[in-house]
Amino acid sequence: MNQPGGHLGYDAHPFLPVGRLPRSTVRPDPVTHYTGPLLTRPLLEQLHSALKKGSSEISTSLDLGRSQQTVGIGSDSFQFRGQHYLWPAKRKDRTIYYWDGEEFSAASRFGSGLYKLVPTDWGIPTFEIDGIKMLVSAQISPLDDARRKVALVEPRGKQILDTCGGMGYFAASCLDEGVAGIRSFEKSPEVLWLRTLNPWSPDPDSAAAGGRLQLKQGDVSKEIESIADASMDAVLHDPPRFGIAGELYSQVFYDQLARVLRKGGRLFHYTGAPNKLTSGRDVPREVATRLQKAGFKAELALDGVLAVRK
Repeated sequence: MNQPGGHLGYDAHPFLPVGRLPRSTVRPDPVTHYTGPLLTRPLLEQLHSALKKGSSEISTSLDLGRSQQTVGIGSDSFQFRGQHYLWPAKRKDRTIYYWDGEEFSAASRFGSGLYKLVPTDWGIPTFEIDGIKMLVSAQISPLDDARRKVALVEPRGKQILDTCGGMGYFAASCLDEGVAGIRSFEKSPEVLWLRTLNPWSPDPDSAAAGGRLQLKQGDVSKEIESIADASMDAVLHDPPRFGIAGELYSQVFYDQLARVLRKGGRLFHYTGAPNKLTSGRDVPREVATRLQKAGFKAELALDGVLAVRK
């Protein structure tokens, strides 16, 4: 570590830091959760400010507010969990950077669109697809929003179907509330990859999960056919908007949800209120009507529909 007092070195040549972990052990993959530093522009500016004041270390968070660490800082690199990392050459707003084994890269990936992990004022990130935010984050953190929705299905001791796993905030909330088990599906490999970077996304292999979370890449509209009748105590359904995944709003799919859910089981279905002002459509009420036809008692709740299997 160089002595403090120099510039932060954002334009440093991206040679690998001395003593870094081998690339294969730090690059996240679809199975292993990433444990290296996560950087944002405000965090880099905080580190830069401390360095300019002559500090050689600072207590801060390099995992998006999940925990606090003492970070050693020098003119051309910083130290985190015993490893040295060169400062990133770029520091864009609304961007999270992770160490890819050679340099800091943006937590984004192209698939059917551009999938990007995005910081929020709450620390807990949201994600975007082609610039469209997928989770609530303006007035409440994405995780707190998930917690209030999960509370509606009373997860403790239950077997839960999580149809569209996303960042895993529904699953994380269920685990915290003592769920017996969760079957979670996520269709997008890009979303699953972003989850490995996100310290707030639950790791199915972690001790905290205790084997209760089964996460599978798959299209739930097809995967649900293999789930046994009345085997789920509750369902959490947070599908993409109707224009992207209309099949997850269909009568056929709602009939399947009714089949796998036991009598008296609860379902929360996120809908939002898309196109209400421009088209006059009332999607929540349309969803409630279809759920009633499938055998549910349904009512509007929060930003979606809460239904009970009759």
